[in-house]
Amino acid sequence: MTWGVERGRDAFERRAWRDAFDAFVGAAPLGVDDEERLAVAAFLVGEDEASAHAWERAHLGHLEVGDHESAARCGFWLGLTLLLHGEAARGSGWLARADRLVAGAGPTCAVTGLLLVPSFLGALESGDTAGAVELARRIVAIAVACGDRDVLALGLLCRGEASLALGDLAGGLRSLDEAMVSVTTGEVTPIPAGIVYCAVIEACVDVFDLRRAAEWTEALHQWCSSQPDLVPYRGQCLVHRSQLLQVHGDWTAAIIEARRAAERLAEPLHPALGIARYQQGELHRLRGEFADAMKAYRAASEMGRDPAPGLALLRLAQGDHTSAASAIRRMLAERTASHARLPVLAAAVEVHLAVGDLAGARAASDELSALAREIDAPVLHAIAEHATGAVLVASADPDAALVRLRAASQRWRDLEMPYELARTRVTIARACRALGDLDAAEIELGLARTTFEQLGAAPDLDRLVPSVDGGSSFASELSDRELEVIRLVATGRTNREIATTLSISAHTVARHLQNIFVKLGVSSRTAATAYAYRRGFVVRTDHDRPDT
Repeated sequence: MTWGVERGRDAFERRAWRDAFDAFVGAAPLGVDDEERLAVAAFLVGEDEASAHAWERAHLGHLEVGDHESAARCGFWLGLTLLLHGEAARGSGWLARADRLVAGAGPTCAVTGLLLVPSFLGALESGDTAGAVELARRIVAIAVACGDRDVLALGLLCRGEASLALGDLAGGLRSLDEAMVSVTTGEVTPIPAGIVYCAVIEACVDVFDLRRAAEWTEALHQWCSSQPDLVPYRGQCLVHRSQLLQVHGDWTAAIIEARRAAERLAEPLHPALGIARYQQGELHRLRGEFADAMKAYRAASEMGRDPAPGLALLRLAQGDHTSAASAIRRMLAERTASHARLPVLAAAVEVHLAVGDLAGARAASDELSALAREIDAPVLHAIAEHATGAVLVASADPDAALVRLRAASQRWRDLEMPYELARTRVTIARACRALGDLDAAEIELGLARTTFEQLGAAPDLDRLVPSVDGGSSFASELSDRELEVIRLVATGRTNREIATTLSISAHTVARHLQNIFVKLGVSSRTAATAYAYRRGFVVRTDHDRPDT
């Protein structure tokens, strides 16, 4: 045994991955077990080609001595890591070879369980929930039979995701928690550990269980920090940290973390880049940076991350209610599983109310409330209470609305989520105004304004305008015709030019402008134009005023 191999093994045990990689590379040629260690270390420090070559050498070494199961295991990890980096053809080829090597193996062959994981993901992606459930059951059964902890952790992860797809949210989260316990106790080797960490946290975020997400994100952060050379999972960890920073009101830090995550995940390219791009889009949208938000959502879509519901909310913020409503209806029609509908339902309430679809808003709110009772996550309870309160305000029942909205406010305070608290304050102000309590409404609006200013929530500030007494008031939603008028005003057209373009009279244009000024709380075309640019109703170009 050479000194370099000894040093590599020691570094591997200490999880000093870069030292292990350097030592093993310098000590080549290696035995098959050390080739496997090299493959793992190389993957964990981002040396993907070196990792692939080491897996290949280990695979061939096991074949030479007739150890087909070990050869298949090496083929599986090579195939899976290739798939994770978007190399579908090579990855599928290696998985097929591994499957052939263990064809007919008994229930105590751990590799047969590993090889069911890609099939499970395919079933889940295609909507074959029943097939996914059965595959998850088989993976767990094989893991128990052979006593393989890596296979068991992945099997529990699959079982949890299958339960979520079935709508069994509580059962799904229990399985995910169990998978995480095996990871945090150090029972699972690094590659599957990182896969489980990231998948569980993403699932928790998707179902709004931010307490779990925060707990497991902190565990992932500690896990990554204990292995400074770790590359593959650090980017995804930064995405989740960005999400948590966002909900707790530190948007500046959240933007920095999201950008760092995108940079890490882009080179080498990682499928989680789509999640990072979507997170960037969300932050840009909340800050009113609509062009950047659209760019980020498109990039997320290119990476396979559906830009929903953020893109619909972006269109709503831009005043394009028709597109927002169409997008929300499509999303709800496409998503049948409860966990898939959850991220859309809160946006659906907001969009339906904006377009006057009270029945649609009430249906989405009722579904949210039912899911909140089932999952019993504090964040989801708060979302459901606010949604119900908003629907009650729109239904002219402000007394009942205030009961729900006050409950939501208290939950947001307990959760330390300032943006959501401020938005609920705005809805409380509407209820108070409906009851004639103008002083209470102004207090709530003033507190909301302060929070929006601190966060940099420009679109929310634009919906609040100074009232005549210096307080805050509502910027009422503009009608479709008023939106057309303000867009044309912003391009520099006169009333007569606008009238010609829209085939209406100049008198009607003047009336529309007066209504716009009242709704926006402004007194000039210049102020209305500035508002239109801030809200993204128009995009500034070098040719804002066209020839007429």
